[in-house]
Amino acid sequence: MSAAAPFREARIDLGALAANLAVLRRLVAPSLVMGVVKADGYGHGAELVARALSEAGAEWLGVADIEEGLALRRAGIVTPMLAWLHGPDADFAPAVAAGIDLGISSLDQLERAAAASGGLGRAMVHLKVDSGLSRNGIAPAERGAVLARAAALQAGGRIHVRGIFSHLSNTSAADDDRQREVFDQAVAEAHAAGLSPELRHLAATQAAVERPGLRFELVRIGIGLYGLPAAESMDAAAIGLRPVMQLSAAVAAVRRVPAGTRVSYGYTHRTEHETTLALIPLGYADGVPRAASGRGMVAINGRSCPVVGRIAMDQFVVDVGEGRVAVGDRAVLWGDPADAVPSAQSWAAAAGTIGYEIVTRVGPRVPRVAR
Repeated sequence: MSAAAPFREARIDLGALAANLAVLRRLVAPSLVMGVVKADGYGHGAELVARALSEAGAEWLGVADIEEGLALRRAGIVTPMLAWLHGPDADFAPAVAAGIDLGISSLDQLERAAAASGGLGRAMVHLKVDSGLSRNGIAPAERGAVLARAAALQAGGRIHVRGIFSHLSNTSAADDDRQREVFDQAVAEAHAAGLSPELRHLAATQAAVERPGLRFELVRIGIGLYGLPAAESMDAAAIGLRPVMQLSAAVAAVRRVPAGTRVSYGYTHRTEHETTLALIPLGYADGVPRAASGRGMVAINGRSCPVVGRIAMDQFVVDVGEGRVAVGDRAVLWGDPADAVPSAQSWAAAAGTIGYEIVTRVGPRVPRVAR
């Protein structure tokens, strides 16, 4: 193995990321696009992808919490940004000072945003409406009071309501339509209270792609930017989206074993015949799902090799059969199927989860390497 060969790495194809953004911007135009880079850019590296998206023309960036946004500001990223999930003691002042818009889900948050303004300038807020998920968002019973107070605070120059938004369940078209009705009612109530938000946003990737009528002035695109489908109904490749992450590692050991050889913890696998086993130095500490033990596939030298035995914290074993393999060869867990490697979606199916979780859970000891 070459001394420069990486032990583990997640290659991040910034060209594919920019191309995905271009595809989605054309699709949703004239709506603006918010590139969602929360959770370390869905596991791809927040600073890496936020910078690339900004340079490629994303009009907005979305993060879950203020600290994620402040980290990007410290990295020199100046693109308009929204943070929408706040702890009960979250300090809004640094966000206001850094020009990060605040998603507001309660009267208490609204008051704290206004109080944080001080000499820093008006807090820019987006009122988040609970339209049916029963999670984050202004509760229906509180909506009138929040809208009235927001109008008063805006009239007093302490805040500016730049946006109003909600989030869909993506359960069915009928459910989306019901949520849109709630959202439309909230927007009408905001106008009646004297507010005129410039930006309405309801659609994330799935609705932005499949429901043109739900796009409004802004759409929030997360998983689609990373080249993965938001739902089983979506064919990402057919739209023109390409996976951005390729997770791989150097084969750490190779051994030829006889029939009946026991493999990994619990001996859940025993070889049926003489074969070659390869050790891959990635495990559930790196985000490889243990639930995919005995089900996942890995590509080595153009050959698909099954995971055998249990995936451990730092390593797992694949059966190469009669294929050619040597220590140092690259083992690709997931990437772009066009490159004849498994997809994140195939690993999701093997683990009984979704592609979002597969890429987002890749651990910190795997370096993200731009290519």
